[in-house]
Amino acid sequence: MSTHSLVTGAGRGIGSAIAAALAGAGHRVAVHAGHDAEAGRKVAASLPGSGHTVVIGDLSTAAECERVFREAADRLGGLDVLVNNAGTYRPHPVPGTSYANWQDVWRQTMNLNLFAPANLSWLMADHLINRAQDGGGGRGRIVNVGSRGAFRGEAETPAYAASKAGLHALTQSLAVALAPHGIVSTAVAPGFVDTRMGRPALEGESGVAIRAQSPFNRVAEPEEVAAAVLWLAVDAPEWVSGTIIDVNGASYLR
Repeated sequence: MSTHSLVTGAGRGIGSAIAAALAGAGHRVAVHAGHDAEAGRKVAASLPGSGHTVVIGDLSTAAECERVFREAADRLGGLDVLVNNAGTYRPHPVPGTSYANWQDVWRQTMNLNLFAPANLSWLMADHLINRAQDGGGGRGRIVNVGSRGAFRGEAETPAYAASKAGLHALTQSLAVALAPHGIVSTAVAPGFVDTRMGRPALEGESGVAIRAQSPFNRVAEPEEVAAAVLWLAVDAPEWVSGTIIDVNGASYLR
């Protein structure tokens, strides 16, 4: 029997690689995209296997989180794995950022990077617990995509770093709260990844310095992050619940 997974922010980059990895492992995947429906459809069409679907919605509101989750669960006939990958990354250094813009970036970042995963995780837990009570089995997995920035700090993007630190804490709180229900909660903390969002920095003058942060002298490919997520979602023993795996090529050690 296939496993059903919802991957947020799967229209490109790390999210699309995660969707491909899960589909390659036999999962039916709900590919979420925030606004770009065409990108979501292209990813879904490229996945191995069958029965995949696309859900579109702005996860920065609680109502849309619920609609997206319900739509994915209804189309797939239930969910077993939730991967919270969707996020935003907006520079807003203290010097040079207006007070109004500072507030705006913090609000948008927290809404998408922290509150959305919190809302979706509640919906996932409720779904699995109710399914268990109905005799359908309650075990499932939540995997959150955090960041090394939560540990090292980010001068240019403090809201991003703070949101990911909160996401790591949420991961561990869920691990404690949901273990009695057989639900595993974990996270990965990537460093710099070669995605469309990060490519301008890699191609500019800063690219050499960014690659040099790792002793491998490169940045991660999305598929490398996806491989770690796949292990946590599929093969990892439940005893890893609460862990946050660094996926940063030894660019930041703690």
